Amino acid sequence: MTDPQTSSSGMPKAYDPASVEASIYNMWEDGGYFSPSEGSGDPFTIIMPPPNLTGELHVGHALMDTVEDILIRWHRMRGEPTLWLPGIDHAAIAVHTLVERQLGEEGLTRFDIGREKFLERVWDFVNTSRRRIFDQHKRLGASADWTRERFTMDEGPREAVRTVFYKLYQQGLIYRGERLINWCPGCQTAISDLEVKHRDEQGSLWHISYPLAKGDGSITIATTRPETIVADTGIAVHPDDERYKALVGKKAILPIIGRELPIVGDEAIDREFGTGALKVTPGHDQVDFEIGMRHKLAIVNSIEKDGTMGEEAGPYAGMDRFECREAIVRDLDERGLLVKTEPHTHSIGHCERCDTVVEPLISLQWFVAVNKEYGDGKSIAGEALRVVNDGLIEFAPRRFTRDYVNWMENIRDWCISRQLWWGHRIPVWYCDDCDETTVPPPDVDEPQACDGCGKSNLHQDEDTLDTWFSSALWPCSTLGWPDDTEDLKRFYPTTVMETGYEIIFFWVARMIMMGLFCMEDLRGTVEERIPFKYVYLHGMVRDDKGAKMSKTKGNVVDPIDLIEKYGTDALRYSMITGGGTGQDQRLWEEKVEAGRNFANKLWNASRFVIMQLDDAGDSVPALASRDEMPAEDRWVLSKLDRLVEEVDRQLQDFQLNEAARRIYDFLWGDYCDWYLEMAKIRLRDGDKTPLPVLSTVLETGLRLLHPFMPFVTEELWQRLRNVTGEERLAALIVADFPNSDPQMRDEDADRSVEGAIEIVRAIRNIRSERKVEPAKFIEAFVVTPDESGMAASGSYIEALARVRPLRIVSNASDAPREGVATAVLPHAVVVVPLAGMLDTGEEREHLSKEIEETETYIKRLDGKLSNEQFLSKAPADVVAAEQGRRDEARSKLGGLQRALAELP
Repeated sequence: MTDPQTSSSGMPKAYDPASVEASIYNMWEDGGYFSPSEGSGDPFTIIMPPPNLTGELHVGHALMDTVEDILIRWHRMRGEPTLWLPGIDHAAIAVHTLVERQLGEEGLTRFDIGREKFLERVWDFVNTSRRRIFDQHKRLGASADWTRERFTMDEGPREAVRTVFYKLYQQGLIYRGERLINWCPGCQTAISDLEVKHRDEQGSLWHISYPLAKGDGSITIATTRPETIVADTGIAVHPDDERYKALVGKKAILPIIGRELPIVGDEAIDREFGTGALKVTPGHDQVDFEIGMRHKLAIVNSIEKDGTMGEEAGPYAGMDRFECREAIVRDLDERGLLVKTEPHTHSIGHCERCDTVVEPLISLQWFVAVNKEYGDGKSIAGEALRVVNDGLIEFAPRRFTRDYVNWMENIRDWCISRQLWWGHRIPVWYCDDCDETTVPPPDVDEPQACDGCGKSNLHQDEDTLDTWFSSALWPCSTLGWPDDTEDLKRFYPTTVMETGYEIIFFWVARMIMMGLFCMEDLRGTVEERIPFKYVYLHGMVRDDKGAKMSKTKGNVVDPIDLIEKYGTDALRYSMITGGGTGQDQRLWEEKVEAGRNFANKLWNASRFVIMQLDDAGDSVPALASRDEMPAEDRWVLSKLDRLVEEVDRQLQDFQLNEAARRIYDFLWGDYCDWYLEMAKIRLRDGDKTPLPVLSTVLETGLRLLHPFMPFVTEELWQRLRNVTGEERLAALIVADFPNSDPQMRDEDADRSVEGAIEIVRAIRNIRSERKVEPAKFIEAFVVTPDESGMAASGSYIEALARVRPLRIVSNASDAPREGVATAVLPHAVVVVPLAGMLDTGEEREHLSKEIEETETYIKRLDGKLSNEQFLSKAPADVVAAEQGRRDEARSKLGGLQRALAELP
């Protein structure tokens, strides 16, 4: 940050982010501005989604930080007690895999060094990675309260995990059972349905003949997984399928293994797929498992957890599952049981983490019974569904509400155990003498006696809890739950949960379920128990071609590299304007460069204003009353007030991208390109009255822009403060966010100045089309019924359009008709004599084309306004607006036709 004693005239000509960002951030942090104020009123709270520990922050985190920091800074400037609580997730599978890979490079496994030494290595990695990630958050400008930073493996969150596990277990909502789960042979752990990513792949559909157990004949099934044939325990057909009705109740012989298989009728069978007959393998397929449960079929598990075939695979035991597939197909063919093979594209599940093909296996795991009723007849999932349906929690964008509801209406029990060492170890002990299960209260670190027999021969479950189990407690555990702390009382429910739409089901749904459950003993009403009131969902950041970024594709963009090159504000601006709420966006360097250009534009404009103020010193006049102001002053203040109102509304509606674009349009266009240039004309003439307007609008604009681009705005605000003598506040970060004052609106000034701007644009376009030298002055006529009013803007039109002489007339006859270029505007006609620089043929072609386009536009409007359905259904103001556009277009057409007729 600039030393307050530094002269403003020493401002560099270009903004250098690297020279100011670190010092500004330190000033904010040292000033305690990130902690919530002690003010009254409802606090605004965001609990930062915890990034995992596996490496550097990516562009998705950059977008997350940008969105959340904008909301936090806006509410902080509104004077609300504002808390943004940061944290990090222990990322069990990801970190576990990373450390195991490091061990593998040393020729070791975790089992070689044991659990204790393995966890020591993990903690070494955690402590190194944790600080680096927070430093990266700070580089992104995150104004989080670092004094409250949390880690999912800290003592507080650990106690929360133990407490909620105990509460759920006591209510009968946590159970251990053998179920079909998704098993990753690569990560060697169970994973949830949400951690399985499906993609279509080209495979085969094998048609295999199963002989009937009695008499001649056979039944042919079709399968994409012949390696699981060895685990078949039945064959299912649709009960109404005429081809197989007679076979229901009979038995077939399992090829190679020789086991008898009952043939059952089940309505879940798709008669159109394959042969219409399905081999049932309850141990390796979810649909088959459900069919097996309905018909009490045996369960055979033929695939081991490492992806090899087990003892039940008979002659194929010990083979890799995919090698077994080839061997079985070969053997079936040799025995004449392979009827045919045809190409088939089907969806195959892969582990989200390591991309290994997932194997459905029967396994003993711990589950949360999300649909089971407890207490007064409610369920965890049912409560989480109700609060969204009742509008207590709202999604932005709203379309994701439907996705959430669909998921919750079809949710299955949640498998929460993972076969890992890193993470929250399952707080369950088993008795070596009686096999009883003991789940101690959370204040008991380790039980000394079995709940069943009372003996002390106990051992703890080796598994850990799903990472999302502890993350589901994040909104309340970070604030002190299970204790009813002051932070929990003040900041829960939190206000906004901001995250990516791709983890609605991983995390958002589970936070809602667990938040409602956890807070039952502390809060009486459901409104007090919800974890947050709004869910803001951002989209995915893709590369410049729209592809998902990945290291394997080599298209990953490092946000820190972009910050080093263009500055934090440039990256933040490009990301927040890159896509609407919940929409994916593309990112490439040129977009970030455009953000840097905006920062430089603002810097240069501010530099001019600050230097002018500094030079003027005590002679800067006070802001004049509106009655005494010229039109351009009233216009820019009127435009500013409309912007303030618009930005505030858009921020309240979570339209952050639109708010940023509107601020950009005003500062770059209205302020820098137009008002500043108008003000320079008066300043050159020794008139200092534009200075307080320039200063006021700039200061207000910096406050509006600060949440989006905090560094450059703070730097400029400090420099402006140095010359204006502002002493009330030490930093922009805690300045008041602007409030609208409708009394600043001035429609007359708006019309007058906008009209002059249109004339300047028209003349500039004519100059550009005719390739007139930029420095050359040209003659121009403006035909307008408001001759005197337009004359007040004459000096600006002359200077900004490079016109000399400028002739403002009320009658078209006073302007030349031949050898001219004409621009027809709603309020005026611009006539530029083109003697010596006009190609008459080109001008005729240009006017003819514009006439044709205008006639087409009028024809379309005529059609719309003659449509009875439109006239009867559209609101009156919409119809009136369309009629106004048609009238305007007709007027323009008349002017174009006259201009064409006047050409020599």
